Amino acid sequence: MAKVRVYELAKELGLESKAVMAKLTELGEFVRSASSTIEAPVVRKLTDALGVAPTGGGSAAKPGPRKPAAPSPAGGSA
Repeated sequence: MAKVRVYELAKELGLESKAVMAKLTELGEFVRSASSTIEAPVVRKLTDALGVAPTGGGSAAKPGPRKPAAPSPAGGSA
């Protein structure tokens, strides 16, 4: 999990950025603005404190896009 912006995480959790920033401050994390980035351990600490889990729709826990498997060539046609 890479760094994630506070506003992106707030959107993913369905919360307002101000609420997320307030909770981070309450947890002892320094956040200057909603566009500040936070590390994965801080995201975990926040989601544990809020009792919610990231939906996986944002960059906080988003794996790369999957590509469909290439079709196998028709065997023997020339």
